[in-house]
Amino acid sequence: MGSYVLGFEEIDQTQVAVAGGKAARLGELWRIEGIHVPAGFCVTADAFRRIMADAPSIDERLDRLSRLGPDDREAIRTLSAQIRSSIEGIAMPDDLATAITSALVRLGERSAYAVRSSATAEDLPTASFAGQQDTYLNVVGSAAILRHVSRCWASLFTERAVTYRLRNGFDHQKVSMAVVVQQMVFPQAAGTLFTADPVTSDRKVVSVEAGFGLGEALVSGRVNADVYKVRDGEIVAKTIATKQLAVCASPGGGTHEVAIERERQTQPALTEAQIVRLAHLGRRVEAHFGHPQDIEWCLVDDGFAIVQSRPITTLFPIPEADDRENHVFVSVGHQQMMTDPMKPLGLSLWQLTTPRPMAEAGGRLFVDVAPALGSSATRSGMLEALGRSDPLIGDALAIIVERGDFIATLPDEGPSGAPPGSAPVPIEIDPAIVTELIGRSEASIATLQRDISTKSGLELLDFILADIPELKRILFDPVGHRVFMSAMEGAWWLNDQLQAWLGEKNAADTLTQSVSHNVTSEMGLALLDVADVIRPHPEVVAFLHHVKGESFLNELPTLEGGSEARDAIADYLDKFGMRCVGEIDITRPRWSERPTTLVPLILGNIKNFEPGAGIRRYEQGRQEAWSKEHELLARLRDLPDGESKADETKRTIDRVRNFIGYREYPKYGMISRYFIYKQALLEEAERLVLAHVLREKEEIFYLRFEELREVVRTNQVDDQLIRRRKDAFRSYQALTPPRVFTSDGEVVAGTYRRQDVPPGALVGLAVSAGTVEGRARVVHEMADADLGAGDILVTAFTDPSWTPAFVAIAGLVTEVGGLMTHGAVIAREYGVPAVVGVVDATRLIREGQLIRVNGTDGYVEILP
Repeated sequence: MGSYVLGFEEIDQTQVAVAGGKAARLGELWRIEGIHVPAGFCVTADAFRRIMADAPSIDERLDRLSRLGPDDREAIRTLSAQIRSSIEGIAMPDDLATAITSALVRLGERSAYAVRSSATAEDLPTASFAGQQDTYLNVVGSAAILRHVSRCWASLFTERAVTYRLRNGFDHQKVSMAVVVQQMVFPQAAGTLFTADPVTSDRKVVSVEAGFGLGEALVSGRVNADVYKVRDGEIVAKTIATKQLAVCASPGGGTHEVAIERERQTQPALTEAQIVRLAHLGRRVEAHFGHPQDIEWCLVDDGFAIVQSRPITTLFPIPEADDRENHVFVSVGHQQMMTDPMKPLGLSLWQLTTPRPMAEAGGRLFVDVAPALGSSATRSGMLEALGRSDPLIGDALAIIVERGDFIATLPDEGPSGAPPGSAPVPIEIDPAIVTELIGRSEASIATLQRDISTKSGLELLDFILADIPELKRILFDPVGHRVFMSAMEGAWWLNDQLQAWLGEKNAADTLTQSVSHNVTSEMGLALLDVADVIRPHPEVVAFLHHVKGESFLNELPTLEGGSEARDAIADYLDKFGMRCVGEIDITRPRWSERPTTLVPLILGNIKNFEPGAGIRRYEQGRQEAWSKEHELLARLRDLPDGESKADETKRTIDRVRNFIGYREYPKYGMISRYFIYKQALLEEAERLVLAHVLREKEEIFYLRFEELREVVRTNQVDDQLIRRRKDAFRSYQALTPPRVFTSDGEVVAGTYRRQDVPPGALVGLAVSAGTVEGRARVVHEMADADLGAGDILVTAFTDPSWTPAFVAIAGLVTEVGGLMTHGAVIAREYGVPAVVGVVDATRLIREGQLIRVNGTDGYVEILP
């Protein structure tokens, strides 16, 4: 038919650049045996590009559009309307119009057609673009079809389509528009079919939505649909809606709404046999494309026509497994306060560091706990440990076990271990061991720093591989593990026993303020000291308010007081510069690499605190802990057998205060080591850039460690692999990882099974006692945290890099976290009331709202 028009039989999914996503997939559907696709053709992207070439004035508007942000709504609305108007006003060239009308003659010029947009960045595996461009139904006559083809071209620049591309990084000038012209069918019923449950993501369940007439009524949300769930060829759930209207074709073209007779409104749109048959067709389509599909279908005379299929892009990927066993995956990121995706180098190095293999999916890591859940010897311990750490994970796992249809479990042999309420087994450890452990780690890091400086090329990669066992030896040192576990168990015992004996909730939260050897809390207080150095120098403060580039430290000495400021910041970076948000991913930029990250925090400390605040903050916490200890011991001595209870409590408090601070050190040592590896690897990457092996040194982040070793060995790299990895990482950033999901893809959501909270309160996990009211500051990036005294920080998660912000806040609310995650530990040490694991907190709490955080009972109230 020529380059401007292609029939479906001439198109397949390799021709997205020519036919657009929708048409390419219709061409594929055309090829599937047993799938009926109404006949049609595609007006190719070449035709669109020709039209655009006839309107050079549009280029300048496209340039302006590309410079806008996705939230510049008014400017987007104005510019996109101007571009659409220009495109619709362009006269269609005679040869192009002839090609389209000739195709219509072959199919039937008097037939009715659907005219549908098919953009070249549409229906991709990583972005569906569903509903972003326009569709016109029941278009009759050549003139009307030509007019609607122009409207489809213009719909590439609807406000919603432009905003979607800006948010997802698609270049407006590189996206073209093809148009599908397809014979209309006039169905008794129509709807959508998802080959994975859109609610639970279960890949074993097909979800069918059905209504009377054309599917437009369902897609637009004007009517409720019948909903069926089909698993293994059987309907396992169904909901029959009251369907009051249908959208039908109008005799002269277009569509209109028709009221459905009252007696038909509650009748099913499809029979159960038709539902099962349709689910089977959906599985055939899914098998052809290789991913779960969102399919649009029509029922005509007891036969199904498929009019569209696109990938479901919102599903979280399932880790690959070589067996057919059932698996239950628990998110590592929710334990590590890093739910963002990691790049391949970061994933592979973390895998090398951990003692057990982990599954990968969507740029995240997961642990398969199915074997532990299936064993009576480990099940209860697993549920208790994970439930204590994150109740939502614990409850989700309990749901899977209770259902009994996914994990084959052996019966429990009965209770084991120490009886409830008994004190933790005493662990006799000399408090000096903490200093010794830290000294060993620092000496090992110094040796690494010295030895790695002489290595390059393949020798460097092999040296790092040989050093990782030393990293693991220190990270998982059994003595160090005994040290902080004895403290954690002691804290749990204090909370349980002091509540039982005295009715005191979460007493350990106050007792663990301002402990020694907590390198993470020291990091926050040390930045207050940096502010003390800078505060007396107004010229430096004014300069920092306008810092943009990372070279600002070199510029400081030209200012009065600038040398002192530079030295203070540099000393801080020497000790803490290896830290950053998401620090378990070696590829993330460190504070030493981007010191501007710290500038807003320093300025906030200068504004919000008086000189000496760091020392005073530490001493205040120490005094509060001391006072609480004496109060509790005095109350215990008034109880029956009070001296014994007080002595046992005193020994446990001493153990907790001596050892709980070390809980933060092993990770600090690991991150210090990671940064040394990273600096050496980037130097090697620079050599690869100079040798024209890589375009830029950061490309090594998209290679796994073993792949990077091979690139260094051969001086060759697969550019296509890096490009695919970059595209994949970009798509992973749009996904939200589940806490718990199964190898069927089912996301199992736990809940807080509690009745003891006020109506309307947001429930979470109490991790730092106290109640506070204040202004909610909803922050998504630490660099954007402009926090004032008394503010309550509301964010998705915090890791150690957020600690400097904790000195200014009055309370903390996060969506992710557990009792012993870093944010909880530091909140307790600073005496900041905190509730973590509050589902959708950053969406449900609005910036500036007055909220009350109850860190003792674990809930948040939004106040009038």
